[in-house]
Amino acid sequence: MILAMPAGRPPKFPRTALGERMASAREKLGLTQLALGEKLGVSQRVVANWERKPVALRADQLAALAEALGVTGDYLLGRQDAKASGHKGPPGKLRQVFEKAYQLPRSQQNKIVEFVEAYVDRYQRAS
Repeated sequence: MILAMPAGRPPKFPRTALGERMASAREKLGLTQLALGEKLGVSQRVVANWERKPVALRADQLAALAEALGVTGDYLLGRQDAKASGHKGPPGKLRQVFEKAYQLPRSQQNKIVEFVEAYVDRYQRAS
């Protein structure tokens, strides 16, 4: 059995409570820190700092972060439990399929993402 090594170097700081919730939501979406940073218009280092260091996010940053992660600002601030996080995802059968796909190795997840993105792009261009 081959064990996968974690990407990147080991962190210097443990995650803050906000960082834990951010990372959990980010990982559920299959996003890297770099990908989340690109969605938000910030660098990977900024995202890493938000996850690892005590930070004071502005209201607009918190709102953008919550939207990018599909959760509420209250969830990120720890004002509700994870089950009621307001996570917005696909309904029904599609959600179940994606939850199963989340269990696959990252390389297989990436292939699924490429296929789905190409299909959606093609559908949107045809509409």
